[in-house]
Amino acid sequence: MPGYVIHLAVAEEYLRKHKSKKEDYNDFIDGVIFPDGVTDKSITHYGKLSSESNLKLFLEDKKIDKSFNRGYFLHLITDYLFYNKYIDTISSVHIYNDYDLLNKYLIEKYKVILPEKAKEKAKFKENGKLVILSKELVDRFISEVSELDLDEVEKDVNNNPDKWTKIRKLKRI
Repeated sequence: MPGYVIHLAVAEEYLRKHKSKKEDYNDFIDGVIFPDGVTDKSITHYGKLSSESNLKLFLEDKKIDKSFNRGYFLHLITDYLFYNKYIDTISSVHIYNDYDLLNKYLIEKYKVILPEKAKEKAKFKENGKLVILSKELVDRFISEVSELDLDEVEKDVNNNPDKWTKIRKLKRI
């Protein structure tokens, strides 16, 4: 999963870019952080792993007619695209270290407000080297994912489920 702060940066940018959607801010943010705040993420991600989020199964179970579910859907889209379009290599040790190194930068750049529920999850490191991620990659990812129209993605998932359910095998280091 992308780290909490990446998810929240995507959400903040989405809300900024889609003001006409008139989302309830708190419900939307609660929906964004909900899937990673549970013990068994396979249930909340509709897949064996959070990297295998199944958007079609989510839409069969939930409607995106409320801000909470729209935030939840954005979370799953973010996970799906992160693992299937933006990164090729994964390592639990390196990816979490990269999140910790990027968190302060992302909070400042995207004016992320850490909800109380997420504060203990976001860790910060000042020194170290990014191994899997870069600021440029994460900025591009946040920009591109936050541009998506959730209603259009919903239609696309329903009309082209194979496009949104293929899972790419990541190189593990």
